Amino acid sequence: MTHFQTHIGLLTHLPGMHYLEVPKEVAQALEAGRLHCTVNGKLTFQCGLVALGEGKAYITISKKRMQELEVKLGSTVAVALEKDDSPYGTEVPAEMAELLRQDEEGNRRFLLLKPGMQRYMLHHVGAVKNPQLRVDRAITLIENLKKLPEGKENFRAMLGLPPR
Repeated sequence: MTHFQTHIGLLTHLPGMHYLEVPKEVAQALEAGRLHCTVNGKLTFQCGLVALGEGKAYITISKKRMQELEVKLGSTVAVALEKDDSPYGTEVPAEMAELLRQDEEGNRRFLLLKPGMQRYMLHHVGAVKNPQLRVDRAITLIENLKKLPEGKENFRAMLGLPPR
């Protein structure tokens, strides 16, 4: 686990987006991939490093998380980073896990997707509190995924939306 102190900044190229700056030596020491970030020993979330320039990196932090931590723009925080060894870099909602267990072709197609698309799907299913809505979202995504040509998957089509 890597520990450091940093500040909360505001990204100029993404207005309203706050970030935790990761020093150059920390960013270089960490392998690429998903991480668990713990801020002030209170809040842990999954994340990834994004290049900031000059060897430094950053991790985005939402306003909701900042409120939970009772911090603001410019605050100094303690950060601990640990490699995330979970298969998808995010929690798998029980409804999606069960569907993938039951649907062999759906599971095969899901496993062919790039990790970022897998995470996006898992987040979309898990983002709602209602269990029936999670089931409905999982079924819609997997059924539409199976209709798409392999290698031509996109999230809009998996949602059942027309192309732009």
